[in-house]
Amino acid sequence: MEALPFLEDIYPKDLLYAAIIRSPVAKGILKNIEISELPENFTLVTAKDIPGKNKLYNTDIPILADEKLSYIGEPAALLLGNDKTKLEDIIDRCMVIADEEPPVFSCGNDDGYTPLAERQIIIGSPADELSENSRIVKGNFITGIQEHWYAEPAGAVSFWDDKKNLVVRTSTQWANHVKRSVSIALGLNPSVVLVEPTAINLHMDGKLWYPSLISCLAALGTFITNKPVRLILTREEDFFYTPKRCGSDIEIASFIDEKGNITSSKIDISVNLGAYGVNEKEILDQMCLGSLGLYNFKNLKLTARANRTNIPVQGPFTGFGLAQGLFAIERHISQIADVYEIDPACFRANNADKRAILPLQQTVKNNNCDNELFEAVTKMSDYYRKWSSFELLRKSRTWGTPAEKGENPRGIGIAAGFQGNGLLYYSDDKGSYSVEVTLTKESILEIKSNITSPEDYQKIWQKIASETMSIQPEMVRIVSAAAPDSGPSCASRNITVITKLVERCCLAIRKQRFHDPLPITVKRSVRPQEGFFRDKSFKVMDVSGFTKPALAAAVVEVTVDLVECLPKIRGIWLAVDGGKIISKHRAKRSLMRNVTQALGWAFAENIEYVNGILPRKQYNNFNFFSPLDMPPVKIEFLLSDTSEAKGIGELPFNCIPAAFLQAVSQAMDHCYKSIPLKKNDIWEMVRIRNDHKQNQAVK
Repeated sequence: MEALPFLEDIYPKDLLYAAIIRSPVAKGILKNIEISELPENFTLVTAKDIPGKNKLYNTDIPILADEKLSYIGEPAALLLGNDKTKLEDIIDRCMVIADEEPPVFSCGNDDGYTPLAERQIIIGSPADELSENSRIVKGNFITGIQEHWYAEPAGAVSFWDDKKNLVVRTSTQWANHVKRSVSIALGLNPSVVLVEPTAINLHMDGKLWYPSLISCLAALGTFITNKPVRLILTREEDFFYTPKRCGSDIEIASFIDEKGNITSSKIDISVNLGAYGVNEKEILDQMCLGSLGLYNFKNLKLTARANRTNIPVQGPFTGFGLAQGLFAIERHISQIADVYEIDPACFRANNADKRAILPLQQTVKNNNCDNELFEAVTKMSDYYRKWSSFELLRKSRTWGTPAEKGENPRGIGIAAGFQGNGLLYYSDDKGSYSVEVTLTKESILEIKSNITSPEDYQKIWQKIASETMSIQPEMVRIVSAAAPDSGPSCASRNITVITKLVERCCLAIRKQRFHDPLPITVKRSVRPQEGFFRDKSFKVMDVSGFTKPALAAAVVEVTVDLVECLPKIRGIWLAVDGGKIISKHRAKRSLMRNVTQALGWAFAENIEYVNGILPRKQYNNFNFFSPLDMPPVKIEFLLSDTSEAKGIGELPFNCIPAAFLQAVSQAMDHCYKSIPLKKNDIWEMVRIRNDHKQNQAVK
């Protein structure tokens, strides 16, 4: 399959450049856009110029703000011109006039906004107060936002072809979402909108819906001017205004009996999704699902709220909220083990349940959700010996200036997690996605799918097709033009759902090839498996993706440098139950890359919104965990009796951050509850301990 081009390399003839005029206020009413007299070949486009519906498909996000402004940087108008330098100069002198209103940046029940989504789950009879011979362990677990930082900024190039089709070229995970959004916005028949994906590279689901917004703006410019339009954000624009992994605030309180058993728990989840909701129910319910973890809650009350604020739209990101929930429950489980001075690995093994209770109140069975994962990862890492040794050192440590003596503290942490193979909710398309395969007269096998991916899944599909059909791999071609909607490229659907559809199509053709004349075309589809639960909006959950989740357990070992106040990771061990592993090499490569990104989320990417925007100094000082800094990582796949592949790419996000923070907590003899971990968090504990030692010496 020929390599896809980058947007930066696409320059249609006679193109116009496009730039976005953005809202300067976090909340207000748009009154006017003051702009100097435009030169020839320059055009200003506002919401009033949109011929169709001013909404992105399946969301409430306006393509251009009409009256209401909801966050700093929201697109208010589009400026087109044939001279990029003049265009930037005019944008700098443009004034957006608005009546500013009091914005809301943080989550709260009295923020004046109706929540985007809410959820409550009650299991058994949760306690309201301490009973005799019990104690309470509680914590507030916070996760910060995470930037995607993909290879090139978001953008789109649009033009009319010779057949009067509107062609949109963009780097997207869901070509059909772009197609639907553009056709709705411009009032065009979807058949005349052709979406040609460009190189996507690594994306962390940051290109799931946002390319549709940029594509609508570029296509709108082409529709109005009849000329090719090129809209590519600057790296700064991309950093400040594109979606991030949403932050979360999860409070968990558990009642523990004298034996250390959890008798009752309360979980309160708050997530900031920004100015508009995108996949808000998906994110919230996966966060709920993650916060239940792999443990048996006999009595539980869980409340969750997805909040609307005046920051740029957040998420979805890798894990769709599952990672945030799992981080909270895994830290809480370790916290309980620490309070009772129980080995966290033993505590997990004794409390892990063979069931996962979905937010739709339906119980499903997991494969191999037992001690195998913990046995594998603890054996690989020599966990038990190290944990005991580090515990003895922690209890005997005298704080002061250990760094001068070469006695930097060490710690080791363990955590478990799981990953589904799809989404809980589907869009207005009813969640029916397809793959079409044709054996041509020339005996070429064409696999038609509009799935896009940075992974070389196409090679996996070619291998499966060639083995099934007994043909050479070079006789298999992947075709995206005129392909059926294969759905979004996320939640490991490429390796699970799409791979299975390709195999089914090939098996069907193999049965027909010697009986029917060529060409032979077979189309296979997948549809949601509806659960019995509907939410208040009557959306039905699709439970199929979580009936057989992939599982993982991670161990992380650290040394904390008390001079630099930085954790130094000495090793990472990961045990994975991923079902049928089609290619161990590709599976390990995917996991290794996501281990790097998970570590970046855990302690490298210290960014946060201040008064509705990311400060410029955060852009200038932005840092992510480099693959060059990677510690030794050992990955082991558990033997599985299933013939089905499971998604595994998100597993590092779902267990490594919690294991990392537990390791630092043991090293520093302090329960850390928030990521990303900052230098100041470590320095503050060093200062407090040293001050305490000095005060004791004075006494």
